[in-house]
Amino acid sequence: MLKSIRKQFPILDSKNTRGQKLAYLDNASTTQKPKVVLRAISDFYQNFCANTHRGVYQLAENATQIFETSREIVQKFINARYREEIIFTSGTTESINLLAQAWGEENINQNDEIILTEMEHHSNLVPWQILAQKKGARLLFIPITADGQLDMAVYEKMLSSKTKLVALTHLSNVLGTINDINFIVKKAKKFGATTFVDAAQSVAHLALDVQKINCDFLAFSAHKMYGPFGLGVLYGKREILEKMSPYQYGGEMIREVNKEKSSWNNLPYKFEAGTQNIAGAVGLAMAIGFLRRIGFAKISKHERSLSHYAMKKLSKNKNITIYGPSTRGAVIAFTHDFIHPHDLSAILDAKQNVATRSGHHCAMPLAKKIGVEATCRVSFGIYNTKEEIDRLMKGILSAEKIFNK
Repeated sequence: MLKSIRKQFPILDSKNTRGQKLAYLDNASTTQKPKVVLRAISDFYQNFCANTHRGVYQLAENATQIFETSREIVQKFINARYREEIIFTSGTTESINLLAQAWGEENINQNDEIILTEMEHHSNLVPWQILAQKKGARLLFIPITADGQLDMAVYEKMLSSKTKLVALTHLSNVLGTINDINFIVKKAKKFGATTFVDAAQSVAHLALDVQKINCDFLAFSAHKMYGPFGLGVLYGKREILEKMSPYQYGGEMIREVNKEKSSWNNLPYKFEAGTQNIAGAVGLAMAIGFLRRIGFAKISKHERSLSHYAMKKLSKNKNITIYGPSTRGAVIAFTHDFIHPHDLSAILDAKQNVATRSGHHCAMPLAKKIGVEATCRVSFGIYNTKEEIDRLMKGILSAEKIFNK
């Protein structure tokens, strides 16, 4: 199965000047794109390129049908109750900013409390930080334990009648921690708090069911789940979305415009101002189909095997420190005692054509919490192999020889 999956990704056959194939271990940043996604995007532009919803000619009607079918595919993928609960955005970052402005501006007030976690990506921290400063609200952070888990005892003590929002990542992009979002949402609901789940890191690895989770909002990006750049999704419960004001203004999101006053379109179009990334939605729909054909049971089994293998190999090197829990998602961040993460990533690329990520991974408060400025991070996808992890280890040995001279 793995061989047939890898054949779907042309870039994995590319070689560097040393004749080495690419070992792409930066899937938490973005995933590579399978042929079915690339073909679908190309086919749309070649055969169906027209703007949606506005034209009565056949080409425009075809484009509209394709676009709205993509929305329905997303709806079923995360088991949303209604298709109008699926809002297309440019990505997770815009989804969170939409939420902070369209929901936060009207629902967060002075002395209200917003609960986040110490492991949040900047995209799920800064918008709430700005909102809290503007409104005179307070940010609270669920602390992480020594092994990279959220401290649930502290979280439960944080909750009160002042809690208006609990917003957190499903899977940490640094520690690989898989948070118990069902438990966290359930506890928040007892205090009437609104809940948001950042599923950018989990969407390609774990099956999502928003009705089972019972979160009020959830967001993810297409490019982290084998789809194209520039397209994301914000899910929101219909009854909440209907009460919210628009995020942006212009074409498509209006019902009627007069010189003095305008009225807004129905969901989901109220939040989709202007021309949308139609080809991106087509690509996302194909990426979802690609994931479904493999199945999350097989995906999880394969990625758990890779994570376990990599953890075992990395742990044998006495110069390496791994951060996060022993049981994790397909993300491993580590440091080396005498090689800076940036140097290590550069040498891995030069010596083995292994692509890794180095830095604070847009999670500076977390980096400070664990006492580092940067880490080297490897993250796995459905096409990765144990042989690529072996090349990773060879690259680390090469770096050690260079720095030991």
